[in-house]
Amino acid sequence: MIREILSNLNEGEISLEEAVKEIEGLRIDMVGEIARLDTGRPVRCGIPEVILAEGKAPAHLAEIAKKQVESRGRCIISRLHPEHAGAVRALCDLKGIRSSLHEAANMLVLARDEDGEPQKTGGVVGIVTAGTSDIGVAEEARVIAEEMGCTVLTAYDVGAAGIHRLFPAIRDLLDAHVFVVAAGREGTLPAVVAGLVDRPVIGVPVSSGYGYMGQGRAALASMLQSCSVIGVVNIDAGFTAGAFAARIANMVVRA
Repeated sequence: MIREILSNLNEGEISLEEAVKEIEGLRIDMVGEIARLDTGRPVRCGIPEVILAEGKAPAHLAEIAKKQVESRGRCIISRLHPEHAGAVRALCDLKGIRSSLHEAANMLVLARDEDGEPQKTGGVVGIVTAGTSDIGVAEEARVIAEEMGCTVLTAYDVGAAGIHRLFPAIRDLLDAHVFVVAAGREGTLPAVVAGLVDRPVIGVPVSSGYGYMGQGRAALASMLQSCSVIGVVNIDAGFTAGAFAARIANMVVRA
């Protein structure tokens, strides 16, 4: 791949700036022998590399996060445990790295002191939840969409059990280019929203609910069976929904 890029540069088919950008998209940064950071992902895919804290030793996570900040200027960490947050923030304090904890989303965003907030793209994402139990997953979607430059509008606790709450909330979100709708239990809300708006709707089943097909399974099945046209991500996949929504919104404003 790199040989092909350099050949195209040599033959004048691409500029030096284009060659640098393409090569940057293939970049992998090593963290000792424990991790290979895909630091070229934002260039290659338009989505920032997000580090999943779940299952990682706190010390390893701290070193991975530090390397990510040094390489890209920012680092997003998801699914934190308290010991993870403590280890990462302690190392950040030593290295002069700013950290912002998003408690509802269970995420930590790190940045160098000289780096500001992500540049706004003009994309707008609307995020809706059926109940307050779904807010954690929705907030995970919000953080990643904002990190990808989108403005995020939210309407929480507007589920089908009190459907009259939905209509005024949706009116406030009609500037959105795409909707993320998180719902647990029977997972009805994404299909309802998709029947009311002329924008793409991404359903996120949430692992709330109990009994038969609880823990998000009934919500997932319901969304997959929707007669309204929606896209569906995995149970509790707030990051996936937020990143997908931001990709759509950003493509709309670039068109």
